[in-house]
Amino acid sequence: MPEQSGKTEKNTPISVGVAMSGGVDSTVAAATLLEQGFAVHGFFMKLPLPGIDEQIDKVQAVTDQLGIPFHLVAMEKDFIQKVIAYFCAAYRQGRTPNPCVICNRIIKFGLLTQAMHAQGMEKTASGHYVGREQRKNTVLLRRGKDPKKDQSYFLCRLTPEQLRHSLFPLADRRKQDIYLQARSLGFSQFNGDESQDVCFLAQQDLASFLNEQGLQEVQGDIVTTDGKILGTHEGIWKYTVGQRRGLGIPDATPWYVVGLDAQKNQVIIGKNDALFQTELSLSDMQWQLDVPVPWHGKVQLRSRHQAAVAEVHPGKNGTWQVCFQEPQRAVTPGQFAVMYQEDTVVGSGVIIS
Repeated sequence: MPEQSGKTEKNTPISVGVAMSGGVDSTVAAATLLEQGFAVHGFFMKLPLPGIDEQIDKVQAVTDQLGIPFHLVAMEKDFIQKVIAYFCAAYRQGRTPNPCVICNRIIKFGLLTQAMHAQGMEKTASGHYVGREQRKNTVLLRRGKDPKKDQSYFLCRLTPEQLRHSLFPLADRRKQDIYLQARSLGFSQFNGDESQDVCFLAQQDLASFLNEQGLQEVQGDIVTTDGKILGTHEGIWKYTVGQRRGLGIPDATPWYVVGLDAQKNQVIIGKNDALFQTELSLSDMQWQLDVPVPWHGKVQLRSRHQAAVAEVHPGKNGTWQVCFQEPQRAVTPGQFAVMYQEDTVVGSGVIIS
């Protein structure tokens, strides 16, 4: 779906708010929109993150160099209530959450977009490597051109209405070209550093963060899939499916975490073969358009998972079932399963089994 010109039919600039991070992607996204004739404003979300004041200074320097207005939006309370609370609750339940997916829908393309519109912005934009596609009177998300940088998985829960007002200037760009453009624009501060997935962890390890958030160490059993007790743990929230390190159970072949039982406070372990399965269940299914049932296409189970051919059909009590042609490794409850029709996102759900 080609992005529109930055001018209206009357040749007046269209105002667009760009979510700025101080990094190379959002910087080049803003610069690209300026070149297209948009009236660009930079917006930065103030979140409860380590080093946030230094990051604000970086964004201010970028917007000054681009010559665009800078808007600071305080969102600490909302981020704590809607993202960090979700993150901690999932670990208490023995699930492995994806806070970026939640943040993108509720915070970045939700509350931040509302703040942009309140400041008179007609469009919103970001430096994500994704594109849009018009289909059947709706707008869908598609993968970015650079397969190594595609971020459609993380934006899988955006609604068609959110996408309708969003622009993605980097949709058909590759990362190496972004660095070249940044240097040509006079930005020499970008040296290849990539932002991490979970921004609020910074350099802190997960267990320490969760402990600070009130998750207590409660001893329980480490058991095999047939119920044999082989060890103890100090909290199921310290483990995730597929984990090998930290079990402390020596054997001729490695043990892996294959499941977490919050009700029994058990970490369930097995050998590598036990990590593979062909079927799983989903809750909170969100289809982006009407699809034939059962649906056939490719399903991606985490951000670095290679989408695999599967059939998706309704299950019991509002759930959906995914059946893969080939077994998939380390299917993790709490993560999102994203349905792709070629390179287009057509649905997503939360893995529950």
